[in-house]
Amino acid sequence: MGTGKTKRKHGAHTKVKKYKRKTWLCHRAKDTDQIQDEIEKSVETGKPIAFEYDDELPGGGQFYCVETGKHFADAKALADHKKSRYYKRRVKELKEEKYTQDTAEWAGGMSKEVLPPAHSKNSNK
Repeated sequence: MGTGKTKRKHGAHTKVKKYKRKTWLCHRAKDTDQIQDEIEKSVETGKPIAFEYDDELPGGGQFYCVETGKHFADAKALADHKKSRYYKRRVKELKEEKYTQDTAEWAGGMSKEVLPPAHSKNSNK
């Protein structure tokens, strides 16, 4: 026998860490290196990135922005998106060279240069 409401209040789960992580992950955009890989594959095969009709995707999956990896409901929404600041920034990021493991090691200070030995065996005594 309760004395009042047992349901949670509206918006009470917004402070829960698990909820925030779950919602952030499902709405997360693709990384630039993933998109660069997709573009490289489409250039190698000679086929543009296209989707078959799918009821689950917005607009049936027919209006897709390659640079941001998002689907849109119609052509007007896609055209408006291509004028946005987010789209223009992403295009600029994609034009930069892709990071490699060598670049990461160089930035971390792990050099691959070969130094002469400090105490050589052929030294004159």
